[in-house]
Amino acid sequence: MKRFLTTLIALTLGFSVLGADFYVCQSAGKKKGPGTKEAPFRTIYDAVKNAQPGDAIHVAAGSYTGKMGASEIIIEKPVTIIGGYSPGFTERNVTKYPTMIQPVNEKNDTKGLGLLTFDLPTGPGPDLVIDGLIIDQSYMNSYHDVKGKPEGVENGKWLEPPAKGAKDKFASAKSYSIYNPVKSRYEGNIIIKNCVIANSGNFGINISLFKGAVKILNNVFVACRMEACDVASSNAKAGEVECEFAYNTVLFTWSRTDELADMGYGFRCISNVTSNIHHNIFGLNVFSGVGNDKGDPKTKNVSLDNNVFFLNKMSDVTAVKSPNILHLRVDSDEFEDMEDFPGMESVEDNISLKDPAIFKGIINDAYLTGFLNATYTEKTSYDENSPANVFRAAMGMNKVGKIESQVSMYANRYPLAETYLLFGALKDYGAQKIE
Repeated sequence: MKRFLTTLIALTLGFSVLGADFYVCQSAGKKKGPGTKEAPFRTIYDAVKNAQPGDAIHVAAGSYTGKMGASEIIIEKPVTIIGGYSPGFTERNVTKYPTMIQPVNEKNDTKGLGLLTFDLPTGPGPDLVIDGLIIDQSYMNSYHDVKGKPEGVENGKWLEPPAKGAKDKFASAKSYSIYNPVKSRYEGNIIIKNCVIANSGNFGINISLFKGAVKILNNVFVACRMEACDVASSNAKAGEVECEFAYNTVLFTWSRTDELADMGYGFRCISNVTSNIHHNIFGLNVFSGVGNDKGDPKTKNVSLDNNVFFLNKMSDVTAVKSPNILHLRVDSDEFEDMEDFPGMESVEDNISLKDPAIFKGIINDAYLTGFLNATYTEKTSYDENSPANVFRAAMGMNKVGKIESQVSMYANRYPLAETYLLFGALKDYGAQKIE
């Protein structure tokens, strides 16, 4: 815990004095700023446009969009963006004064690959810091009114495009919440801390870096699809990109489709990246808390220490022991044997939480119950003598049947306000209270 607090203090102090300070307030700002506390900009986009690399942008409570109201906010410069301020900038409290990126379904025709997309220049530069933003896709997504809706859950299952709900203008957006493209050749550090990433239609964080470090610290991830987070290298040389994933709470990562059959990772280790994964909470993920089953394990360097795992459906960790993929539980005899696997540097002091009752009143009860009981069923019907099949046979066509599928719950909206309760839920593990 001491190491974590020291890191956060150093980051906060280090980046607040590097450049100029700009201010953004949706309710009181103007497009032309000039970006002072007394006359802030209205949008994050306008502040980034006027800032220089290394500058800091302080953002008050509000709901923010990109250029001309687009769902995607593009960050083209390595700046520091700090959310959670009161109007007037007299107080900072990330959950009391939420700085929201929360697009609505009616704007899905303006979506990009990410809600917050980095488009950084090639070559070295200062750190890019995202601190204290609330990124929620729940109102971009399209949900069924009644199907896949457990008792007490706000709405039905997430709808895979092109399907959409009767009340929605567009299908779900399938955007990443935070995205840096594979083509990126930026050489510098990316730091994401004290954020909430909820209800992502695609991965929560999907970042590729050419050279430097990605630090993902003290965030809450809830109800993302496929993966809460992965960090990749766009550099063919191993060891040029480091990732520290620490003090994050990762819950309810859903599978790729409503068949509940594949994907659903909390954090996934990628080739050519040195990953240090420590002091996180990984719980209630459809596939596994940590996936180390993709790419060449010999090009990885993974440390997995001091994490808490509980109620992950398939396994706590997946790992490759050529040629097989192993599904391991923290409390199994094989778990610490992973240290002998290619690419595994350290596997120490991970904990299986035996009594999740510590989260009572913190995790939404109805959502938890629905998740634990989630099932997928198929019913097949085939009548070769049906009038339709008799006709098809006469015409030289293949006979057909019907498959009816049903899922009890899939990627339903998690109440955003309840994600704030997860900060500080478990001392020394997962996202801690933001001071």
